[in-house]
Amino acid sequence: MIPKEILKKIRRIQITTSRMVTDVFAGQYHSVFKGKGMEFDEVREYLPGDDIRSIDWNVTARMGHPYIKKFVEERELTVMLLLDASSSSNFGSVNQLKKQLAAEISSVLAFSAIQNNDKVGLIIFTDRIEKFIPPRKGTSHVLRVIREALYYKAEGKGTDISGALDFLNRVTKRRTIAFIISDFFDSGFKNLLSASNKRHDIIAVTITDPREIELPKIGIVELDDAETASSTIVDTGDDIQRAKYKDDSLKRIKERLGLLNSVNVDSIDILTDKAYTKELIRFFKAREKRLA
Repeated sequence: MIPKEILKKIRRIQITTSRMVTDVFAGQYHSVFKGKGMEFDEVREYLPGDDIRSIDWNVTARMGHPYIKKFVEERELTVMLLLDASSSSNFGSVNQLKKQLAAEISSVLAFSAIQNNDKVGLIIFTDRIEKFIPPRKGTSHVLRVIREALYYKAEGKGTDISGALDFLNRVTKRRTIAFIISDFFDSGFKNLLSASNKRHDIIAVTITDPREIELPKIGIVELDDAETASSTIVDTGDDIQRAKYKDDSLKRIKERLGLLNSVNVDSIDILTDKAYTKELIRFFKAREKRLA
């Protein structure tokens, strides 16, 4: 039985994100993510200016005057959400946990997809594959995806992005749009990410809490690593320690962005204390401009 508070959250996310998709994202999603192939639509009479290479010679011979084959873009796509449910996703120092924000972003992407008649699937991963929901269409299916994103209780604690990508490649036979929604506290996945991006259209959505970048002056604190269970003592009143913490965090972010750029993976950086809609819109507009 799902707790009432989770059901309320699911309902709130459904109302908020579906309205947001209708008002903002659906059209941009359609223009950015286009079908890769062309499918036959109909045969019609040749008109001056039509490409003669499109003439259907069999129909033309039967009818006695030129006819052409008309093709339309193959629209139906498959969107896979690779959702990191490692222990670090349960952290949040502002309005909500990273896990809750990830579920809401998943909802926006999923509703955008089904409004364009695309399929949506979900892979929840930690240091193992936790849950797989095969791609399907429809609002009821998206609500299940949101429910699992919010309510699923992961068994693993760590993060294995390579394992998630390997699973994606094994369960999908066709090219997909794959969003990896994670804080990317992992390493050693560059080669598989590069190979997977040649097969799929992969977008990295990084969720970061401001306390993972900079610490406030609150005295001596113990910082726990939720994924490794290690801890360290930091004197946040010491400007040098606080500066080192920030420098290390910014270095990690720079290295992650450099890695993604090196394998041509687009990235969307989300902070838990900022409106994620602005970053999604910025991503859609930038990609639309690049593809124009």
